[in-house]
Amino acid sequence: MTSLRVAVAAYPVDFLSSWEEFESKLTRWVADAAGRGARLLVFPEYAPLELISLLPPELHHDVLGMRPELQAFLPDFLALHERLARQYGVTIVAGSYPVAHAGGFVNRAYVVSPSGATAFQDKLLMTRFEDEEWSISPGSGVKVFESQGIRFGVAICYDSEFPHLARALAEGGAEFLVVPSFTGSRAGFTRVRVGSMARALENQMYAVHAPLLADAPWTYAVEDAVGQAGIYSPSDNGLPETGIVAEAGWMEAAWLVHDLDFTLTRNVRTDGHVLNWRDRHIGQLRATPAEVVTLD
Repeated sequence: MTSLRVAVAAYPVDFLSSWEEFESKLTRWVADAAGRGARLLVFPEYAPLELISLLPPELHHDVLGMRPELQAFLPDFLALHERLARQYGVTIVAGSYPVAHAGGFVNRAYVVSPSGATAFQDKLLMTRFEDEEWSISPGSGVKVFESQGIRFGVAICYDSEFPHLARALAEGGAEFLVVPSFTGSRAGFTRVRVGSMARALENQMYAVHAPLLADAPWTYAVEDAVGQAGIYSPSDNGLPETGIVAEAGWMEAAWLVHDLDFTLTRNVRTDGHVLNWRDRHIGQLRATPAEVVTLD
């Protein structure tokens, strides 16, 4: 496959009155993206945490107590995504979920194919909030997903800020990077955006960035979330000079729908003005231990 239409969500957190309201909301979003021809849909990190609104009020600010209670929604959450993926013939990167695992909890993004087959990528590096306040544990290993003829990897939020993770995905055959994020400030969003753009540059691949949007004083878990959906690329032959392929407005809750043309990134890897992908091993070998040179 040489192109793929993707839909990248800047998804807003709502206070829900029922599971049926969540199901209806998600169905509308998927139907909208599919109706615009998107074949792969990306939701943000922790998007399902609007389900906290269905928990007892005393748990809305209890970040430790809410984790086990959220597990009750997980089977229906997965079944809903499997049904929608089949119904609309799309691949869905679901909003990441705090999932009980090995005596703790991981931040897990499920990937669902048009056949309903489901896999997942766990977040590997925790932010201070996840580690120190929420006690979310890191997962292990990176995975390359192949669906509809294209391979991609998922780097959840903070993971996008570490070059070796995206490189492992690219070396595993990923042709673009999916970055679901939840950031509570413009500074946090910028870190993930710059990380995503850097990974696109280093690996000469696309990166698609799906941020969570929230003004939710009713829960400490996702009280504030800011950002704008974006698609980034290396700045080279046939691709934007800015490295920004497409970008939605700041705090614009909507799909960003765009075609990824892989002939462009494949060409850049073999005949670009620079050859970051080819030179990655040389660059690694030449980075010897630093020598301290005293000048005074």
